[in-house]
Amino acid sequence: MGHYNDFVGLGVAGNFALHLEQAGESADFKDVLTEDPNGPKGMFPFYMPGSAGQIGIYPISSDTIMLPNEECNVQPEPEVALICDLSYDTDGNVTNIEPKFFGAYNDCSLRKEGAAKISHKKNWGKASKGLSDTLIPLDTFEKGGVMDTYRIASFLRRDGSLFRYGEDVELPGYSYFYGKLLEWMKNQINTQTDFGPLEPIGAYLKAAGLPRKAIISIGATRYTHFGETNFLREGDEVIVVVYDNAKYCTNPILSMANRGALQGEGISALVQKVIRG
Repeated sequence: MGHYNDFVGLGVAGNFALHLEQAGESADFKDVLTEDPNGPKGMFPFYMPGSAGQIGIYPISSDTIMLPNEECNVQPEPEVALICDLSYDTDGNVTNIEPKFFGAYNDCSLRKEGAAKISHKKNWGKASKGLSDTLIPLDTFEKGGVMDTYRIASFLRRDGSLFRYGEDVELPGYSYFYGKLLEWMKNQINTQTDFGPLEPIGAYLKAAGLPRKAIISIGATRYTHFGETNFLREGDEVIVVVYDNAKYCTNPILSMANRGALQGEGISALVQKVIRG
């Protein structure tokens, strides 16, 4: 999957209640003050086209997660990604974020102590992220639109058995969603500074030539007990499913995942085999 080479990749941290605590990352943000204690903590880059650093390596795959060479716990993060158009003013500040499509995303992350920035745990090379080949067009990114009835579920297939990895939750369950999320992201990109685990996203966009397209992952959902306590092994299969709850219920999605038959209208599915690099 290389057709997003020119897209900037950004993520939202802490946009679902209790995820940071489950991931052992809440301490990273102890010095980050936010206006809303229940809101997201910040944004991070996972891919900046043209960057000379690690985040300049294209990390997205639709079928593979490649484990890093270093010994480190690796954990899927089931999320929804928005494919967006970005607009800027003459000073290079973001003036509008317009979501066009959404789909299943895996913000796979390293769980290691001492990483100075969130991005240091997000992109360790090719096939360290996942995005479904099946994206769903957006009619509007606001209440009353298509996303109202969608949910996200995730599973891990290991040694022939399928386990629920993340909780099955409705997309409007995100702490910030729709217009509130867009306004927050726009402000965060334009004002976020190099502080603690955060980085100056706006300056990065200017250095990248003000990219007009973005993949924005809007936050990881909560884990099941199995997901919280089990990390990836070679041979595992990670499954993230975004589905229309008006067409499918929870148990049929589980059955379809078990059969490897996650196709149909109203489904964006990501299935990634875990390999050793």
